[in-house]
Amino acid sequence: MLDLKSFVKHKAQELGFFFTGFSKAEFLEDEARQLEKWLNAQHHGKMSYMENHFDKRVDPRKLFDGAKTVISLALNYFPEEEIFDENQPKISKYAYGEDYHFVIKDKVKTLLQAMQDTFGEINGRAFVDSAPVLDKAWAKRSGLGWMGKHTNIITRSHGSFFFIAELIIDVAIEPDGPIPDYCGTCTACIDACPTDAIVQPYVVDGSKCISYLTIELKEAIIDPVFKGQMENWAFGCDICQDVCPWNRFSKAHKEPRFYPPQGLSKLSEKDWLEMTEEVFHELFKRSPVKRTMLEGMQRNVRFLKKG
Repeated sequence: MLDLKSFVKHKAQELGFFFTGFSKAEFLEDEARQLEKWLNAQHHGKMSYMENHFDKRVDPRKLFDGAKTVISLALNYFPEEEIFDENQPKISKYAYGEDYHFVIKDKVKTLLQAMQDTFGEINGRAFVDSAPVLDKAWAKRSGLGWMGKHTNIITRSHGSFFFIAELIIDVAIEPDGPIPDYCGTCTACIDACPTDAIVQPYVVDGSKCISYLTIELKEAIIDPVFKGQMENWAFGCDICQDVCPWNRFSKAHKEPRFYPPQGLSKLSEKDWLEMTEEVFHELFKRSPVKRTMLEGMQRNVRFLKKG
């Protein structure tokens, strides 16, 4: 008879996840210290929500009653090809298609239902980057990969272009262990960051990150100090991942919901600045790009203009 751990791995793979790992649900002592230090240094910028629910971020048992196991899942989003040229306002690869929150939540719920149908009463809660969960810490603990110097999780088989989700359940499953750090002496990501957001290996000042400036920052104006440093990124940024040697192993995803909508690759600066709310909502109705709203995207595109 198939045991629960093997069943979860098999079913997750069937649903499109390329990795499934397990960790004991417990207090994250080292990560708690690191998070406190990062917050005290104001590296979260205007992301005040990062200060909330500190106790839940570092202990899943405070987030979900009866938590015993954290199941980490990885879903590839690396596209078959880059769809923007260097003269266009660019969107990060993760946002080419449908919002990953919808896609992954559906898959994780299906996984939990399959576990319950096969093994009886198992209570669980799915998390996809929308609750106070340190997904990278759990992914690292579960053996998915190591944390690169750009603070993204890297795998030897798929690089780093993937989403991480967690399913926290009230059943104990034998945990997996972490794997070694294979960054070595490489500093490609640090050297390539145009805003110097990677202030030291494994520490990112979020307030300097292009992804923060174009997505999280809700101010009407982006600080002029970053003028000329954005390298045409209008929503998110992939620079530190694009230069990472491990991403030569990235493979094109096979998830239809991540394919870009027709017309996305043709959007010019002029198209963005003349776009109506109606066109924006039609083109990005289930896209992560909706987070900025049209006003935010036009702010970003205007900031990219030379002169």
